[in-house]
Amino acid sequence: MKSQSRYKAGSPLRESFPTKVLREADKFGSHIKQQDTAGRKDCRHDSVVSIDPSSALDLDDAFSLQRIRGKRWKLRVHVADVSHYVRPNSQLDREARLRGNSTYLVERVIPMLPSSLSNGLCSLHPDSDRLTKCVEFTLTDDGKVLETRFFSAFIRSKRRFTYHEAMDIIRGTQRGHLETMLRYSDRLAQKIRAQRIRSGSLEFHSREIRLILNRKGRVEAIEPVIHDRAHQLIEEFMLLANEAVATHLSKLQRVTIHRSHDKPDLARLRKFRGSLHRHQIPCGKLKSRQEFQRLMTSLGRTPAGPALQIGLLRTLPRARYTTRPKGHFGLAKDHYVHFTSPIRRYADLLVHRSLFERKATNPRELYCIAEHLSTAEKNSSDAERVSKRSKLCDYLIHKLRHGDTTLHNAFVTQICTFGILIEVSELGVPGLIPRRLLKRNQYHLNLRQQQVEDRSSGRLITLGSSLRVIVSDVDKEKRYIEFTLSSPSRKPRKKSKQRP
Repeated sequence: MKSQSRYKAGSPLRESFPTKVLREADKFGSHIKQQDTAGRKDCRHDSVVSIDPSSALDLDDAFSLQRIRGKRWKLRVHVADVSHYVRPNSQLDREARLRGNSTYLVERVIPMLPSSLSNGLCSLHPDSDRLTKCVEFTLTDDGKVLETRFFSAFIRSKRRFTYHEAMDIIRGTQRGHLETMLRYSDRLAQKIRAQRIRSGSLEFHSREIRLILNRKGRVEAIEPVIHDRAHQLIEEFMLLANEAVATHLSKLQRVTIHRSHDKPDLARLRKFRGSLHRHQIPCGKLKSRQEFQRLMTSLGRTPAGPALQIGLLRTLPRARYTTRPKGHFGLAKDHYVHFTSPIRRYADLLVHRSLFERKATNPRELYCIAEHLSTAEKNSSDAERVSKRSKLCDYLIHKLRHGDTTLHNAFVTQICTFGILIEVSELGVPGLIPRRLLKRNQYHLNLRQQQVEDRSSGRLITLGSSLRVIVSDVDKEKRYIEFTLSSPSRKPRKKSKQRP
């Protein structure tokens, strides 16, 4: 574990696998063997399907839904049984632990496991027998869990849907057993989702974008990532499984790795209250999850809402891995683990072992692993952000060289000494309108009031103001993007008519 503890934030990612790790992975072949199915429930006749991004090759999870007696539902969440192949202290295990997780860069994936396992034998591809760990739920029509079971299984997925295909079926009227099951699954997931939100789970509206690359690896299009009901269906079923496993392990008093999310930072909250007061937005005790949720919802109805929501989210700490169940503030869960993605997260693999194997990991060793996995996750997150930002900078530099003057929609996130900080919606990036580009004889910057006045029109640019901007400069090395102001969407204030 000493080598694990030296794995600091910013460490280089491990791109290639050692030969001994690849050899160990290749020994398993490409098909499950007859002896692998011993002691497992045969679920190959179930209507198991998966829903994933169109580009995904590592399919961690799948599910089936069946109507049973008493107007109830039997939901089975199947998760790839990586623990069957990656045994403790094997070459594969040590390498996976060191990597911590897979990293998804714009142009490629750096996997946690060799492709023969991550994209092959462990991945739940349709029409292939695969080993799984299953969480089975008995649910009411309202989405309430009546009973939960855990067992090892083997499946044969009937179909792999993309999110787009699944959404078309949810909206449509196509006939067929799988299509009908998908629509019932959607309705059940929405009921589970409503319960979760009523319990205080926070709704985060991300403004994520996806970069579409051409054959040369250059950005040719930018698309917003839409978190539709197909995404929510999978999200709710996976959250349900993660919480069920965490609760069960806590009842068994088994040591494992938990996914923890602390309450908001009090110092940051106090600072954020100043922004709310400047916009005359009331707020209660934000230490309460319900008040936090209520404020998130109310901000969506104010002009400054999108900018203030960003500020509010910054008061929350990063989720991390711990050896004690500290709860998950954002999801409003007392017990929560990562269980449903063992192909791409080592923490999930350890949770599988905790649930299905009796041998416990030494608590001190587990603590070191949890610290290491939190660091590895941050490294991957940083690398993914840098990858996206670098590709975007290349794209914008190319546009600038060809005289592109496209107008972009943006909103103000902060007024500061060096200019106006903005979030550019369709590019999915923050940027800056530098103070030097704001003509002194036209714009007056007032830091105390957090506003910029356009003297020629009387317009006020404040937190949350919608703007139209043009890219003016890009520094790829620093991944820094400057914009120039075109015209704020606020109209000039009309002068009141004088009575004759």
